[in-house]
Amino acid sequence: MKPIIVARKFNVTDDIRARINKKLKKFDKFFPEETETTITLFEKRGRETVEITFFRNGTIFRAEETDKDVICALDKAVDVLERQIIKNRTRLEKKIHIVKEIPIPVTDEPEEEIKITKHKKFEILPMSVEEAVMQMNLLSHTFYMFRNTDSGVINLVYKRKNDEYGIIEPTE
Repeated sequence: MKPIIVARKFNVTDDIRARINKKLKKFDKFFPEETETTITLFEKRGRETVEITFFRNGTIFRAEETDKDVICALDKAVDVLERQIIKNRTRLEKKIHIVKEIPIPVTDEPEEEIKITKHKKFEILPMSVEEAVMQMNLLSHTFYMFRNTDSGVINLVYKRKNDEYGIIEPTE
């Protein structure tokens, strides 16, 4: 796996690059070599954030951690991703065909059953992105699904941690 390192207002030294490569070698036992990996590094308000994203057969694994030191944030993000993979190992083996030659460590935690506790139906109304954000805020939700009047497809707007907004649009 060859990581793509993206730095936003952050200076990536050779030491940090080597540490990232060393930490990501841990995932070679889970994923084949062609797995896409993006590592984003940025600093905000004196704290450094590491965001690691794996793309494999349509499944996305993502962890974002912030700390005073980029190495500590990297360590935390790697731990989060490893826990995600181990916790969901059976489903992942079926869905994305993770590498099976090396056994995934077994934990004492039982695999969590996915339980749907609420089923809700609502009419998806056509509106602009700005109207959808306003509707989401009026409902005090963190996300809102709507039909985009510009494209005619169903989109989802969501509130990000930094009080900004994001939009998810489907691709063909």
